[in-house]
Amino acid sequence: MLTCDEYMSPASLAEAFAAMKANRGRYRIVAGATDTLPWAREGRAGDVHIPVLVDVARIPELCEISVGDKRVRLGAATPIQRFLDDPALGRALPAMPRCAVWFADDQIRAQATVGGNIVNASPAADATPCLIAHDAIVELASARGKRSIPLQEFVTGPNKTALADGELLIAIECDALPAHGGSFEKVGHRRSLVISLVCLAALIRLDRDGRKIEDARLAIAGIGPKPLRLTEVENFLRGPLSADRLDAAADMPVSLVASRTRQEYRRDVVRGFMLRGLINAARRAGADSGVLAPELEAAYA
Repeated sequence: MLTCDEYMSPASLAEAFAAMKANRGRYRIVAGATDTLPWAREGRAGDVHIPVLVDVARIPELCEISVGDKRVRLGAATPIQRFLDDPALGRALPAMPRCAVWFADDQIRAQATVGGNIVNASPAADATPCLIAHDAIVELASARGKRSIPLQEFVTGPNKTALADGELLIAIECDALPAHGGSFEKVGHRRSLVISLVCLAALIRLDRDGRKIEDARLAIAGIGPKPLRLTEVENFLRGPLSADRLDAAADMPVSLVASRTRQEYRRDVVRGFMLRGLINAARRAGADSGVLAPELEAAYA
């Protein structure tokens, strides 16, 4: 059983920081709180007691969403469901709606927040690779002020982040990529409510003829202690679009698998996900139908 003595719901950052200061060492921050009970159960026997739960979901700065031509700003309390409900947000972040579809079920998506998914720092977090591929920067705040750090640097290891004592993650800013085709691939032990064994975000922008890759963005999670941006593969992909280029790119990250379990399985999955993700992203970006080998597309579509 999970219990607490006090539940607090501050309406401003100042109230939140005051609550954190007054209860230092005794509180846990929640927003959607969908991971709180699993966290309490994981690796623990018997009851878990948290003296103070501080719910930051009502703070205005954490709820704001802004979609511009170049950048998107997401309040940390943005529910995962918004990526399915908001067409402008889905167009600007083209891998995130597909990530959201895989994210648990309808009830959890409505509560779970993008900030919570990041701060939990699971090696297989679904939203993190998508946002890393969008060059996401996280904004952190405390009573001392604000600072920003790239998301890829913020997550430092399994369930570890660069969040300092007394800090809150308040927003994520990332590139808007409406001209890119997006794909998100995920596999786990079961079909629904699944924790990823491997997940991949792929974003592709093609030239006007749909025959050349002008930009590629790839990030993967579940194969090591933290999500990875696949910059070497991105650089290799820029150039004429062809089945051979995609096939060769699919092999490149296989050697990066460093998980403690099921390594051979993950290597097979990584290659398949890479190929399928690149094909799907290229197709959604407007790839010329004659460029991709039909047998390759049929095998991994």
